[in-house]
Amino acid sequence: MQRRNFVKSSLIAATALTAGKPLQASQNPAQQKALLELREYEIHFGASENDLHNYFQHALIPALNKYGVKNVGVFKETSKSEPAKIYLLITYASFETFPVINAQIKTDDDFKKASTDYMKLPAEKVPFIRYTSKLMIAFDGLTQLAVPAKEPRIFELRTYESANEDAAARKIKMFNDEEFKIFYRTKLTPVFFGEVIAGKDLPCLTYMITFSNMEEREKNWAAFGADADWKRVSALPEYANTVSRITKIFLEPLAYSQV
Repeated sequence: MQRRNFVKSSLIAATALTAGKPLQASQNPAQQKALLELREYEIHFGASENDLHNYFQHALIPALNKYGVKNVGVFKETSKSEPAKIYLLITYASFETFPVINAQIKTDDDFKKASTDYMKLPAEKVPFIRYTSKLMIAFDGLTQLAVPAKEPRIFELRTYESANEDAAARKIKMFNDEEFKIFYRTKLTPVFFGEVIAGKDLPCLTYMITFSNMEEREKNWAAFGADADWKRVSALPEYANTVSRITKIFLEPLAYSQV
């Protein structure tokens, strides 16, 4: 049965690629969880970011949209860190669409034309040093990207590292079974929650939440910490020692971001 499903998915992907059309997500509910890609671009010290933004805005994002990837997020850190970093969030409807869409884009004439100037930049003019990419499978409790309203806001990106795979799995279960409802009740508004399957700091999970401003952020996290249900859940022995390190970054969307 698994082999037949794999062959069927492969044939669907090949047909979509040949036709040059967006690949539709599988109808199998178990495969409807999004695959999220988070790229982090480290900008050369003192370099202009314009070429990178032009590439995103006029070549890459339109191509992703064309092949069914909607709501591409582009962010910068709220702090003035050096070197500066740009974050790109790409959400594929399912794991199976990821390689097909990327192959479609590489052969798309509109994309190749729109990205010509960027691709021909001499090495010393490329605005970033390198970029890292993190791939994540969406949680059962939030299977697709939740796009917030278009209004002034900040985003908090948090990564929870775990000592081993069992601890990471228990933390993910804690979110799915218990924490999501507390997040919503205390207005820690989710954008995505992802189990990291490729990237650095494994095993870990990464999630993004959003607020109107830092004052709202402080108020809502305080409400979460004081919540009686959170105090009960956090004391349960099955969720002990699930997180060994937490990192957080505050982001703001760029003008052309779709998130």
